[in-house]
Amino acid sequence: MGTEQEPVVAPVPQPRTRPRAGTDSSRRLLHRAGALSAMLTERPVSLYAAAVLRIGYGLLYLVFLLREFPHRDEIWGPGSAWTPTLARQLFDQTELASVLTLSDSRAYFEVCYAVAVVTSVLLMLGWRTRAVSVLFAVVVASFHARSIFMTDGGDNLILLMALYLVFTACGRHWSLDARRARLRDSESRAPKRWTDSYGSGLPGQLRQARTALVTVLHNCGMFVIAAQVCVLYGSAGLYKVQGGTWGNGTALHYALNLDLFRPWPALSLMADEHTVLLAIAGYLTVLLQVAFPFVLFGRLKYPVLAMLLGMHIGIAVLMGLPLFSGAMIIADAAFLPDRFYRSLGRLWRRTRRRAKADEAGTRREGTVSVPPQPGPAVDHAGLRRHTVGLLQGRAATVFKSRLPTVITRADLHEP
Repeated sequence: MGTEQEPVVAPVPQPRTRPRAGTDSSRRLLHRAGALSAMLTERPVSLYAAAVLRIGYGLLYLVFLLREFPHRDEIWGPGSAWTPTLARQLFDQTELASVLTLSDSRAYFEVCYAVAVVTSVLLMLGWRTRAVSVLFAVVVASFHARSIFMTDGGDNLILLMALYLVFTACGRHWSLDARRARLRDSESRAPKRWTDSYGSGLPGQLRQARTALVTVLHNCGMFVIAAQVCVLYGSAGLYKVQGGTWGNGTALHYALNLDLFRPWPALSLMADEHTVLLAIAGYLTVLLQVAFPFVLFGRLKYPVLAMLLGMHIGIAVLMGLPLFSGAMIIADAAFLPDRFYRSLGRLWRRTRRRAKADEAGTRREGTVSVPPQPGPAVDHAGLRRHTVGLLQGRAATVFKSRLPTVITRADLHEP
């Protein structure tokens, strides 16, 4: 009998599965979202830049308050033409508020002004920065709302930055809080790792959650500050593009001939004589403001920031707007990385050490050494023998004068 063979079935080739484009894009999106979340929650960014903003705006507002001290009553006090009653009526419509309108007393206003000056100093020094930053925001908002018709773009920017600084950890560097933290860490004999600093249990988890919350608020605050400055520059540049005077290069000519913005008329007239340079400066201003948001992620931002610094200095000098220029210069400092400020710190310390070494060298060079003066030859050996002979003779004389007394006393004690 023959055996029947079973038919062999050939394997059917399976079609190759290609990765879907939607899956790859979703993975990339999730990866970027995870990286963004880690950047927001794990490490605070731009801590040195936040310290510069704190010091800059505290110092700027302190100078502003001291500058307007002789005119404080006419601007914000009870003697102002815009009385507290009128301000309160406007607050009902604008929903603003100010602690200066809580009382019409002159003494109350003077106390508020003194508190504003002290708050600016404390914020600049970085003492209890969390609480003082909130108080500084209240002070700036109160003075801004009290005399809102006398404010300009610089006052508006300072108000926004004061509100944003409340959410940042602006006291981590260059502050009294940072110095106190360093002293506290140096006093602890057994340093702990940062992973063990939270502890265990519920208190440790609460401290860890607090640290994460502070980091998130700080990073979001710094990102909002950067976005605010980008919007400011971009909108100003696009608004200038729509104007005919900026297009034909005559905008700066008209600005220099406005009596309201001519603190030094002779200087403005001298600058107005260079028409070609004014036209180039006008076109360059528009280009810098429009391109500013697009050059922040490369090395091109450093020359752009340098040119913007020169532009704001020119605005402060030629147009008499130091408050606005100072506020913008300080805001531009938020875009410099921490390594830039650390390098400045190292350069400052190196310069101080070199200056101290040069001063010490100058003091050593200033010391005059007197050379030995020539004189008659002295026989030191003979002088020494003569001195020893005199001492021996003196000792013998003293011994002979006391010898009878010693013998008499000895004889008295004989049996």
